[in-house]
Amino acid sequence: MKTKNDAVKIGPVLHLQTPGINRQPADEARGRDSARGGEASPMARGFTAFANHVAHVTGRPVTFVVCCIVILTWAISGPIFNYSDTWQLIINTGTTIITFLMVFLIQNTQNRDGAAVQAKLDELIRAVEGARNHFIGIEHLTAEQLEAILAVCEREAVADVDAAIGRVAVIDGKSSTEERQ
Repeated sequence: MKTKNDAVKIGPVLHLQTPGINRQPADEARGRDSARGGEASPMARGFTAFANHVAHVTGRPVTFVVCCIVILTWAISGPIFNYSDTWQLIINTGTTIITFLMVFLIQNTQNRDGAAVQAKLDELIRAVEGARNHFIGIEHLTAEQLEAILAVCEREAVADVDAAIGRVAVIDGKSSTEERQ
């Protein structure tokens, strides 16, 4: 009987078997959203493809150069249009609309990238013997809770380094040698 933490080997990739998830390596290429147990909607697939394409294109140096040329052309055309309100409105409206839309596209790409990295880190924590599994899912904690965990981890790291070089570190009133006994 398989439990939710059983893993199976599918091709070259190890996959965690979780209820409702039956992810195959080519699911994304086929447009499958198996985490929800079915096909991804055409709108979701289309938006993801569009967001990925826009993020790729806008991150290229040539895009920056094109934007600089547009701004330069606009600035040079100022005297031709007597620096009119319409001339100013064109650049203000254009840049505002582009900025507004790019915020959502970039956020979508960042959310998906962050979720993918988090899933990979969680799998590494789960798979590495001796790792503390209670770190899985800490990205859902508050900033204060994360800072407290970070402080504890940093103190433990200092104690481990001190122990490795023979110094005695004190953590929460206990020396590192007392804590390990």
